Amino acid sequence: MKTLRLDLQFFSGEKTEKATPRKRQEVREKGQVAKSADLNTAIALLFTFLTLLFSGSFYKETFFRFLQQSFQQYIKTDVTIDSVHLLFLTILQQMAWVVAPIFLVAVFAALVANFLQVGFLFTTEPLQMKLSRLDPIQGFKRMFSLRSLVELLKSILKISFVGFVTFFVLWTKLGEILSLTTKSLTTTLSSLASLAVQMGLYASSALLFLALLDYLYQRFDFEKNIRMSKQEIKEEYKKTEGDPLVKSKIKQKQREMAMKRMMQEVPKADVVITNPTHYAVALKYEDGEMDAPIVIAKGADYIALKIKQLAKEHDVVTVENRPLARALYSQTEVGDVIPEQFFKAVAEILAYVYRLKRKI
Repeated sequence: MKTLRLDLQFFSGEKTEKATPRKRQEVREKGQVAKSADLNTAIALLFTFLTLLFSGSFYKETFFRFLQQSFQQYIKTDVTIDSVHLLFLTILQQMAWVVAPIFLVAVFAALVANFLQVGFLFTTEPLQMKLSRLDPIQGFKRMFSLRSLVELLKSILKISFVGFVTFFVLWTKLGEILSLTTKSLTTTLSSLASLAVQMGLYASSALLFLALLDYLYQRFDFEKNIRMSKQEIKEEYKKTEGDPLVKSKIKQKQREMAMKRMMQEVPKADVVITNPTHYAVALKYEDGEMDAPIVIAKGADYIALKIKQLAKEHDVVTVENRPLARALYSQTEVGDVIPEQFFKAVAEILAYVYRLKRKI
């Protein structure tokens, strides 16, 4: 029964296997990665409020200076087109100096959060226009899918949790907040700014906790979505390694070509050493150009018979030496120099061949 169940899974295409490295690379190139947008938001908020926490005195002085200039200088300015334009540029420049550090910190935090989650990745695939995204039927399916329900529950959980943490901070500071009515404007504004930063830090920390859980869920969901069936893994293996049938045909063709080249070298041999019925080894030696004879062809059974036939057709001397033929066949490959232990035996055979050729 277990074997039958596995076979059914194989043929039904059920995605039960982990994604291969090649599949992971393909989906990554398409921009499909395990990433939590909430984690980016939480880290950006946390960095922003930490910046406000450590540079609060700077922003406090800048804000009060701006209020002072507004009520002491700008309010007395004559209203003309040029003065209003100049005043607008001045205020815009002051606001830019205030907002720019926070903006840069938020951008840096978002980049860090993305890099920690997915590493360096640049792709334009998600930006490409696809008509399938405009399909209303698919749109309704996405709206009322299980994933949409999970996202809705996550949003409700985030709002509830972050709202509770923020309310808790306000509740603990309730007495201090009520006492602000008896304090000066400067003290009130400073206290409210400090309270806002505290609320932001607590809220971003709470959101960061939820975002880490969301990131774990996104990784689980991503791994589930990129699973592969056994058939897909088999097809990928064929694409990567090649079809076994095609590979066997290629190897067979390569062997045939190598055999053809080897047979073309037989007529150039000086001698063919044979075991009459099983082995044949063709040797070639050129005095002054080779240190020792080399094997230019060898074969057993049918190939040995073909080598002997070619040697006979091209008047190549054939010498029968059973132990030497068997040893050369088993210990050398085509193109190898014969081993040193066979030098004497081969030299005697070559000397015999050369004497035979001189007589002829």
